[in-house]
Amino acid sequence: MLILLQSTPLFFITLAGILGLMVGSFLNVVIHRLPKMMERDWRAQCAELNGQTPEPSPPYNLLVPRSACPHCGHAISAAENIPVLSYLFLRGKCRGCGATISPRYPIVEAISGILSAYAAWHFGFGIPGLAAVVFVLALIALTFIDFDTQLLPDDITLPLLWLGLLLNLNDAFTSLQNAVIGAVAGYLALWSVYWLFKLATGKEGMGFGDFKLLAAIGAWLGWAMLPLVILLSSLVGAVIGIALILFAKHGRNIPIPFGPYLAGGGLIALFWGQALTHSYLQLAAP
Repeated sequence: MLILLQSTPLFFITLAGILGLMVGSFLNVVIHRLPKMMERDWRAQCAELNGQTPEPSPPYNLLVPRSACPHCGHAISAAENIPVLSYLFLRGKCRGCGATISPRYPIVEAISGILSAYAAWHFGFGIPGLAAVVFVLALIALTFIDFDTQLLPDDITLPLLWLGLLLNLNDAFTSLQNAVIGAVAGYLALWSVYWLFKLATGKEGMGFGDFKLLAAIGAWLGWAMLPLVILLSSLVGAVIGIALILFAKHGRNIPIPFGPYLAGGGLIALFWGQALTHSYLQLAAP
């Protein structure tokens, strides 16, 4: 199998795409349930701090209970859970009650499959290629969780940070020295912005999860990519934020999550960061 994956790039790309679709289906569960699991933990901790006994509740995690229609409780069978295809076959409706299924489910699956296949093509078979797929899938989950809840769970950002450092022990994407400096610089960069903004306005401009996400990106790609990531994410965030205010009547006082734009900047840097930096240096050269 290893020989086949090494000698046949198309097979590796196809396999990565299929696995990306399958994991994308699971990411929909993570995106929906992980914030609810965090909320349950917070409530239990608050109850304990107040000297109260947390009320017993049925098990709720990424595996239990089984996925079901929120409208009628129809349990989703394996045949109804095939990435993208099941949605098309069911025409976007629940088999039990006919309620509309959000198109975001197949969108997450499709994005996961496409980007996983692209990562496999871009890096080829090996540790960088396999790791890039993991990096992509983690950023997809964080993007949609932040869109929904304005949270970037430590359960994803911190393992992503440590994994980046471990991979770069063998220079998978950059040297270990650059990775460590990238993690520290990534955290401190947004931490500094946070405190400057808070001292100037008395308000919090971003969450601590943004610091940790940029630290994780720095641990994977090295400190030299951080200016590019911050620039790209800021530009995209500014454009989308202005568009939401002007065209979607998004209130100026309603916070806009920054995590998705950091994730987008991280993905661009992962795939094209070296080329963009090289092009910029060429243009800037006298």
